[in-house]
Amino acid sequence: MATAGSGSDARPGKRAPETDAPGRMPYEQARDELTDLVKRLEAGGLTLEQSLQLWERGQQLAAICEEWLEGARARLATALARQDEGSETPGAPF
Repeated sequence: MATAGSGSDARPGKRAPETDAPGRMPYEQARDELTDLVKRLEAGGLTLEQSLQLWERGQQLAAICEEWLEGARARLATALARQDEGSETPGAPF
């Protein structure tokens, strides 16, 4: 399985999220691992113990994804609020 903190994106011009912390699993990595995990569970053929372990890992991954999404929503709300403050037409996106 993938580990937290691996797979960092060092492309020029790409800025890490402000909420990113060292060792924190990136959203895309958590999402992809969760997708693979769900496929394994849906395929069946696992023992009850294996299924429970995968389910528990899935809960962890879902929490990581939710944390990233909440952060993204907050950043978007902040950006939109700043944009509205500088706009003569409230609510206009451009």
